[in-house]
Amino acid sequence: MPIDKNLVHLPRQKRSLILISNDDGVYSEGLRVLARRLKQIGRVVIVAPDQERSAASHALTLHRPLRVKKISQDVYAVDGTPTDCINLGINEILKQRPDIIISGINHGGNLGDDIHYSGTVSAALEGGIMGVPSIAISVVARERFRFEAAAEFAVKLVKKLLGDELPCGIILNVNVPNLPASQIKGYKITSQGKRNYGNIIVEKMDPRGKKYYWIGGDEAGFEDIPETDCNAVAEGKISITPLRVNMTDRPSLNSLKRWKLE
Repeated sequence: MPIDKNLVHLPRQKRSLILISNDDGVYSEGLRVLARRLKQIGRVVIVAPDQERSAASHALTLHRPLRVKKISQDVYAVDGTPTDCINLGINEILKQRPDIIISGINHGGNLGDDIHYSGTVSAALEGGIMGVPSIAISVVARERFRFEAAAEFAVKLVKKLLGDELPCGIILNVNVPNLPASQIKGYKITSQGKRNYGNIIVEKMDPRGKKYYWIGGDEAGFEDIPETDCNAVAEGKISITPLRVNMTDRPSLNSLKRWKLE
C-alpha cells in the first residue's frame, strides 16, 4: 500500500504516570475505585500497605527490613507504613519519577486536626517532600461509603494538576461528602478546621483483672469556623485544603527574632 506523503504522523502522546497509595491497605475498596477511574488518563501504579495502617501519621520503618510483594501488574503490597510505600514506590519500584501522587480514597474523613495523625495525608506529604505534586483524598463517613463521586472528582483534579503545577512544597487535602455526585454542592477552597472529640482514652479491664486502654475518642462535632474544611463538608461541598510541607510559621519569624533570652 503506498504511503500518503500528505499525512502527518504525530508522535504518540506520553501517558502520565500516577502513583497511588493509602493507609487502608492494598485491598481496600476506595483504592480500587480510584485506580479504576484514574486508568482513563494514565498508567496507574499502586504501592500500598499490606494491611490497614490508619493513624500511622508520618512514620517511617527504620528498625527492621521492609518486604514488597507484587500482587499483580502494577500493584505492590508493602509490610510498612504509607510513608514507606511512597519512598519505595519512587526510589525503588518505579523506573521513572511519577507525574503525580494520589493517596486514598480514604475510608473516613481527614478534617481539622485529623491531618496530624492521618497516614493518608502523610503519604501525600511525603510525595510533596520529594517534589512530586500530591493529593490526599477522603470520603467523610464511617460506613456505607460512596467512592464514585470522590473518584470522579479526583480525575478532574489530576487533569488540572497535570496541566497547571502546584506551587512547590504544597499538597492538597481533599475531603468529599458521602453523597451521590448529583447531591454534592460543588467544591470550596478551605483552611484547616477544628474537630472536637470526647472520651479520648477508654479504660477497660481484661479477664485477668489488668487494665488496658483504647485511644480513639468519640466525635463531638466541630467548631463553627467559616471557610474551613469541616464547615464545607457539613454544607455538602467538597473541601480542598492546601497544606505546606515546610511547617515554618513565617509571620512569627520576625517577632521571635526580637526575643532576648537570658
